[in-house]
Amino acid sequence: MNSHSQQTALHPAEAIRHWYATPLGQEVAACERKMADTLVHGAFGYHLVQVGYDPSVRLFDASPVSHKVMLCPQMVLGMDEHNLVAEANELPLADSSLDVVILHHALDFAEHPHQVLREASRVLRPGGHLLVVSFNPASFWGLCRRFHAGRPLPWAAQGFSHWRLHDWMRLLDLTELKSVSDFHQPPIENARWYHRLGFLGSWVSRLPTYSGVVLMMWVRKDVMGMTPLKPAWKTRKLISFPVAEPSARHKSARGKSV
Repeated sequence: MNSHSQQTALHPAEAIRHWYATPLGQEVAACERKMADTLVHGAFGYHLVQVGYDPSVRLFDASPVSHKVMLCPQMVLGMDEHNLVAEANELPLADSSLDVVILHHALDFAEHPHQVLREASRVLRPGGHLLVVSFNPASFWGLCRRFHAGRPLPWAAQGFSHWRLHDWMRLLDLTELKSVSDFHQPPIENARWYHRLGFLGSWVSRLPTYSGVVLMMWVRKDVMGMTPLKPAWKTRKLISFPVAEPSARHKSARGKSV
C-alpha cells in the first residue's frame, strides 16, 4: 500500500500526524515553529492551549506563558498526561479562561471552521491573543490543489486566505495585529526532485505578501462582554485535565483557572 492509500485509510488526525512525519512535513513543521516564535514570544499570561492534531509540532516554546497544554481529537502515544483530548468545536473550557490560543490547522480540517473559531474566541479572555495557522490557498501549493481534488494531505486541507480570515475576525470583534506567510518550496516528496526544483521557492518568495504555503494571523480579543454563540454540548470523550468544566454545564466555573 502506497503512502496515498495509507493516508486515505487513516482517521484525519492520524493522516495529519503521518504527513508531518514525512521529510516534507518536517520541513513545513520547522518553518511553522520559526514563524510562531516571532509572534508568541511577546504574549504574556498564565494559560495557553494549542488546538491541533499533532502534539509533536509545538508552536508555543517561545511563549513566556507559564501553563501550556495541547488539545487533540485523539490520544497519541507519548502525549503528555496533562494534555486534553477533545474536539476543537466543543472546547471543555470556561469562557474567558485563556490568555493565548493557537489553532494549528484546526480550521483547515474542520467540518465547521467558523464554529471552531467562535469557540477559540469564547475561551479567550479580553486582551488575550489568538494565533491562527492555515495552509494558504493563495500560495503555489494552493494553486496545485486545484488539480489534486480528493487527494490526501496536504491537498485535503481546506486552507483559508488572509482576506477571509480577516473578515471572520471582524465578525467576532477580534483585531488583527500581524499576519505572515512563509515556506515557498514545491510540494514534492522525492528528495532528488525537491532539491532540483528548489529554485522555484526562491522565485515564489519574491511574489507579493502572503504567497507562502503557511499563513499565520496573530490577533487580539479587545471587546469585553462579547460572548460568541456556544455550541450544543454533546457527550465527549476526555482525558483527565485540570481545567474548568464547560460553561454550558457549570456557569459558575467562569474565571476558574485551567
